[in-house]
Amino acid sequence: MSLPNCPMCQSEYTYEDRGMFICPECGHEWNEEAAAEEGLVVKDSNGNLLEEGDSVTVIKDLKVKGASNPIKQGTKVKNIRLVEGDHNIDCKVDGFGPMKLKSEFVKKL
Repeated sequence: MSLPNCPMCQSEYTYEDRGMFICPECGHEWNEEAAAEEGLVVKDSNGNLLEEGDSVTVIKDLKVKGASNPIKQGTKVKNIRLVEGDHNIDCKVDGFGPMKLKSEFVKKL
């Protein structure tokens, strides 16, 4: 039997206890029904749930590989798309073009 990875930190070391799945690395607990219903859950730096098409603002200067200037704190990004993976926000940043951002560096407007 294969146990699912943790939906919060993607750890493969989850275990089952009394019908709940538990991640020993981040402490997240969930049940199988909730995991099937939720789908992709992405939260911003304040814990607000992000959805497709939301607008967010960058909370700190982000260095961009290959660019001379960073993305400045306070930059607004409109119409985000949520994707699986480490960089879970796909968007277009004015002056930089298409980018993938981590949700921990943005907050919902």
